[in-house]
Order: sequence, then C-alpha cells, then structure tokens
Amino acid sequence: VQLQASGGGLVQAGGSLRLSCTASGATSSFHVMAWFRQAPGKEREFVGRITWNVGNTIYADSAKGRFTISRDVTKNTAYLQMNSLNPEDTAVYYCAAARFPFTRTMTDRGGYEYWGQGTLVTVSS
Repeated sequence: VQLQASGGGLVQAGGSLRLSCTASGATSSFHVMAWFRQAPGKEREFVGRITWNVGNTIYADSAKGRFTISRDVTKNTAYLQMNSLNPEDTAVYYCAAARFPFTRTMTDRGGYEYWGQGTLVTVSS
C-alpha cells in the first residue's frame, strides 16, 4: 500500500487549500484514513480522520470549524479541505491509513500503519 499526498503550497492568511491523499494497493482493507501535520521544531500532531466505509469524522480542536475531511472510495482518495488558514497552520501535512480500528477515536499516530510522504503548506501573514 502506498499513499501519495498532494495539494500543498503557499497561501495567504485567510485563504484555502485542498489536500489530496491517493492510495494504491489494498485500499479495500482500509478502516480509517487520517491527516497529521508537523510544524518546524514540533511533534507530528493529529488533524483529523475519516473512517473509510462509513465516512465518520473526528477533528482536532485546532481544525474544527475550518477543516473538512472527505473521501471518494471510487478514487481511493481522501481530501482535507482547509479554510480560514492562518500562519499557525504552516506545516508538512501527512496522510496515514490503518486497516483496523486500533482505538475508539483512532487519533493516535502510533496506530497508523501506512504513511504518505507529506506535502508542505505555508501560510503567509
């Protein structure tokens, strides 16, 4: 299984970006896909996740009301729509996937088996 993240770039504060994560391989075995991000000098943190079959979502507090995760199972792709971006959102964004529901919330990065290469999002003030 391989995950390919794309869609990052430079955007002004208040702007929007949509990230994509396309999976190849045994995607039918996915239970959940997630987005994480890592800012310079900081640990990788959870942004949000979506269950692959049902589409149930959970978001970090920093993402609630601004970010939306969706997926298109026919395209094996998950999306992260980011609105009202601010400089604190600057980070490398990673997508991840897991085959099994490892916890009730599935927000722990340690539970994800597959990771994309990351895409850089830079928000200018």
